[in-house]
Amino acid sequence: MADAILHIKDSYYFEVPKFMWRHGYTSVDQVPEFLQKAHPHATPAEFNEALDGKILIPQPFATLTNLYEKEPGGFALSRFMIMELVVAVIIAALFIRLATKLRSGGVPRGRMLHMLEGILLYLRDNVAIPAIGHHDADRFVPLLWTLFFFILGCNLFGLVPWTGSPTAAFGVTLALAGVTFMTVLVGGMAKFGPIGFWLNQVPHMDLPWYMFPLKIGIWFIEVIGLLIRHGVLAVRLLANMVAGHLVLLAIMGMAFSLEGATSNSWWLMATISVLGTSLLSCLELFVALLQAYVFTFLSALFIGAAVHKH
Repeated sequence: MADAILHIKDSYYFEVPKFMWRHGYTSVDQVPEFLQKAHPHATPAEFNEALDGKILIPQPFATLTNLYEKEPGGFALSRFMIMELVVAVIIAALFIRLATKLRSGGVPRGRMLHMLEGILLYLRDNVAIPAIGHHDADRFVPLLWTLFFFILGCNLFGLVPWTGSPTAAFGVTLALAGVTFMTVLVGGMAKFGPIGFWLNQVPHMDLPWYMFPLKIGIWFIEVIGLLIRHGVLAVRLLANMVAGHLVLLAIMGMAFSLEGATSNSWWLMATISVLGTSLLSCLELFVALLQAYVFTFLSALFIGAAVHKH
């Protein structure tokens, strides 16, 4: 959801997403202190207007200077952090229930548990084992399961009105790629040792001794490629999730622009915008599932390359 920039007198601005949320400040004293300091000349009515659609998250560990920045030191909470926590809680609740059923020897019943079990088996048999191998796959299957469902949950949040997708933030996708990268390092070093892992980056080549500088050059290229692969892993997830939101925004923007230019055909513009956004939302539902799968599949390939000799 794009932010609308609302003007407050004396050249003060708030950046606020417009969704159904109301503030009823009757005096400036009721306004949070950091907003009073940032906008000392604003009236309660102006605060109420500017904060329509803005949920102020309590900050027990940091002091804010405005709606988006904090004072040096402290740990500020963002809406994406809260959404990620919600996704983690939902995943834990679903799979603790499924694991309890299986551990007790019972049979999972219900469409939800059957669907989850089917996805787990598919990821193990068709992603982890082919990419990593039967001998090593079971060690990494729990991580791949967690990555898939966490990314899928974050992606699906982007289809919920007024929330947004955490995976449309570079910090989130970079952290997820960092998890894969650390797994590659730890898994590879556990298999070959710290030195053996880095030596394993160079494919085996029967070359005479005087071609040793060539191997050094290849080693540098492979190490740089290792870093680039995981960086691209973060960027591609980010780009795919942001692209859908930008297209939705473009469709809505064009519809409103045309409606303003031709006020007599508002019904046509409304029909185009509703159908366009609905169809694209269905496409985004598919993309949310596809991108979670692709990220998990590529992670499995990178881990498999790390625990096997080149």
